[in-house]
Amino acid sequence: MTTAEKAGADTEIYEFLESDIQRARDIVGIYHGVTQREQFSRATPDFIRNFARSYGDDNPLFVDEDYARDTRWGGQIAPPMFNIALRKELLTDPMPREHRRPAFRGIHVFVSGSTTDWYRPVYDGDTIYAFHGFEKVELKESEFAGRSLFVTRIHVQFNQRAEVVQAQRVLTIHTERHESKKRKKYDAIEAASYTPEDIAAIDELYAAEKLRGAEPRYWEDVEVGDSLGNMVKGPLTATDMMVFHSGGYGFAPYTPCSGRLAYKNRQRIGAFYIPNEQGVPDVAQRIHWDSEYARSIGLPAAYDYGMMRDCWLTHYLTDWIGDEGWIESMSSQMRKFNYLGDTHYFTGNVVGKRVEGDRYLVDLEFRGTSQRGEVTCPATATVSLPSRAAGLAVLPTAPAEWERIAAQLLKRHGELRAEKRRSAQA
Repeated sequence: MTTAEKAGADTEIYEFLESDIQRARDIVGIYHGVTQREQFSRATPDFIRNFARSYGDDNPLFVDEDYARDTRWGGQIAPPMFNIALRKELLTDPMPREHRRPAFRGIHVFVSGSTTDWYRPVYDGDTIYAFHGFEKVELKESEFAGRSLFVTRIHVQFNQRAEVVQAQRVLTIHTERHESKKRKKYDAIEAASYTPEDIAAIDELYAAEKLRGAEPRYWEDVEVGDSLGNMVKGPLTATDMMVFHSGGYGFAPYTPCSGRLAYKNRQRIGAFYIPNEQGVPDVAQRIHWDSEYARSIGLPAAYDYGMMRDCWLTHYLTDWIGDEGWIESMSSQMRKFNYLGDTHYFTGNVVGKRVEGDRYLVDLEFRGTSQRGEVTCPATATVSLPSRAAGLAVLPTAPAEWERIAAQLLKRHGELRAEKRRSAQA
């Protein structure tokens, strides 16, 4: 994207390169195995537990091995959004240069929304791989940052048996880094503050939250208009952001690190490192915990990750559906920033119920609303529930074409791994 210039007090200005925009358009519909690992590559009891806890979820189905063995799943399963922290790299043939993603050097990227479909649970011992690509690219004018590139990416996750477990479409917005600072849209937003009484009121909401757990929620007992209950998240702190990172999110592809590793990373992606107020190169990713840096690019404070609120939204759903329910799909939007200090209140309702084949489905609308009264993350979902008449909730079937691609990628992965072993032994 970027031509970098000097402006004022050595402020770098990054703008889109037309060649990068065209490259993004050219690779729509071309999918490749993901060759970069996430922080974790194999599901273990510790990973599953720590990931759930990183966004505040204490559901025993995710955090208690002994409890989970007695559920319909027969063991501990990963929370729905596992994919943001769990993936092993695939060995693949070299990607043609014309298929590579544009660099978008210096351009700020944030997640606007996502749609996720789930097909199978992830268990202890599962290794997760993925293939991905661009599905859609649009150049637009954004009220936040002027010229922006809207990119829809698809990420298909599959296990070591080539079974597709999940597919996620993510809408990301790429913005020119100098434009957002010029705009004054967010100047009127003030940081939240709380009295002891305010915190006590939030604590009462936490204490009243209901986890359905082992008590089945049957399809026949659900009616259109039913409330999904209440959940609260926040007030958001920098500690929350660090704990979320501890669950494994945020390390790929930029690989924030320290010491000698940070030095090496600066040689690899120097534009990702922007000097802080002390002149020390630090990751642009600190916009999620460093309010001084956020203010320097035109925002009132640091803000969360869109994926963090997706975790919150699925937490709200899994608390409601209980151990025997299954989230088939969820679509969410990130319409507003969630700043440090903000509190979110989650509410929702049943908007439909139907039977498709042997699946007893319920359609939901829900949302997170900030203390300002702004709905920042509206969402919809379809869940499969157990039926008093038909028994256990039935899971959907993944597209056969995706599983064919997964099998081909795993086959080639094994061939290349064998070639590496033979070369090492020669």
